[in-house]
Amino acid sequence: MKGDRVEIVIDAGGEGSRTYEVTATRAGRRVEIATRRGVVEVSEVTRTGTAVRTARFMSSRVLALVEYPIADESPADGEGPDLTRG
Repeated sequence: MKGDRVEIVIDAGGEGSRTYEVTATRAGRRVEIATRRGVVEVSEVTRTGTAVRTARFMSSRVLALVEYPIADESPADGEGPDLTRG
């Protein structure tokens, strides 16, 4: 879903850590994560399953992998529809 994003923090050796971000940039796209043979793959994928962009990292270097799904965000207090019945 547009707006979904994944933040990847990796160990960059002597430089400390680096942060990368992969975001679903258009409607209908999503971000998928796969771990295979010591490699973490984060891909922006279309509705049909075609990868548009892919970022690959060695799993031994990944410090954190944080997912921010747009659908899980709730509206702030007082905003949005009132779902209570009177």
